[in-house]
Amino acid sequence: MRYTSNAVILPEPLVTRSDDVMSGVVVFAGTRVPVQTLLDYLEEGDTLDHFLEDFPTVSREHAIAVLELAKKSVFAHANSS
Repeated sequence: MRYTSNAVILPEPLVTRSDDVMSGVVVFAGTRVPVQTLLDYLEEGDTLDHFLEDFPTVSREHAIAVLELAKKSVFAHANSS
């Protein structure tokens, strides 16, 4: 578990993948919500609030932490090239 600055408990790891859950796609840990769904919402111009309304099992803090993780991954990959 990890805590945010607001003392919100986040799962560790933030995302999981299992063949038994959603056919193995990467989901927000503890849910059946694919991370790709959040990215699709944002790509289509929807807000984070709209995504959270449609998927109440994902907290704002969890979604932001996953976006931060994705950002770090992209920058780490870009810097290793």
